[in-house]
Amino acid sequence: MASQSIHALMYGLIDYAGLFPPAGLPMDKAVEAFASHWGSTDSVALARFILPMKRLDEWGAVAVKHLSRQAPADDQAPPRPWRLSVLIDDNLAVELDAIEDFNRSHEVAGGSTHKHAHTAEIDTIELKVQTPDVIDEAVEHLPEDLYPFFEIPIDSDFRGFAAALAGTGFGAKLRTGGLRPEMFPSCELVAEFITAMHTAEVPFKCTAGLHHPVRATHPLSYDVNALRGTMHGFVNVFLAAAFIRHARFDVKTAAGLLAETDAGTIVFTDAGATYKGRLVTTDQIRDTRENFAICFGSCSFDEPMADLRKLGWL
Repeated sequence: MASQSIHALMYGLIDYAGLFPPAGLPMDKAVEAFASHWGSTDSVALARFILPMKRLDEWGAVAVKHLSRQAPADDQAPPRPWRLSVLIDDNLAVELDAIEDFNRSHEVAGGSTHKHAHTAEIDTIELKVQTPDVIDEAVEHLPEDLYPFFEIPIDSDFRGFAAALAGTGFGAKLRTGGLRPEMFPSCELVAEFITAMHTAEVPFKCTAGLHHPVRATHPLSYDVNALRGTMHGFVNVFLAAAFIRHARFDVKTAAGLLAETDAGTIVFTDAGATYKGRLVTTDQIRDTRENFAICFGSCSFDEPMADLRKLGWL
């Protein structure tokens, strides 16, 4: 039986990004996969469906048949809504209006409208920024019910962006991989990012290259002749965040955990998770996930869950 600590780590951890490389699924296949995962026993690990803002109408045309299948009786409680995170493409103000219209049209409503017909909500947006001042400008336009993650350039001074986000309650986003080996930041750089965000009390998410729990070398795409590279492990990353937050790991020590390739050095129990004898409790992991290390985007949901089972952690 899986331990309480791995459940705390995995709860709502994965944003499904099946539209994006290396999976690059067509919209109908990606939505179908999300619907299947949403109804599975692993659904507790699933958070949101990620899509570009420019494909929102396409998503709606495909998803309606899945949403309309949910709980047909008006006297039953509505199912939990599908949650979406959209990537902002162009004009923030215009796209915020479109998001408001989308959410209004998909409200779970009573009265003459069947209250189970529309159960989807955009509650998160993701924006790329090149300089901290862009964050200041964007914050002024954001409504209270929409949570943003600002993707920070990997080669930037993280402290400046952390300072811009400090006190806003909004999050940072780090790109942790891609289709080429050079797109994967070093363990030291990831540790510096997490530490900078912890110091400024800024939540964060990650995206790309985190298909597997523990750091290892894998093909970087699903092509037959795919390039191979060393990929960060999502367990390494999110446990490192917990140790930085609650066990005072410095950058060097956290980078050591991020570089760890031996799954045997990590042990999950009901009490917590240990790495080479150092413990973070289950409550500390839960706090980290709820308030600091929020989630990661992955083009696969099956791979992370299957790997956890192979390791005996689920």
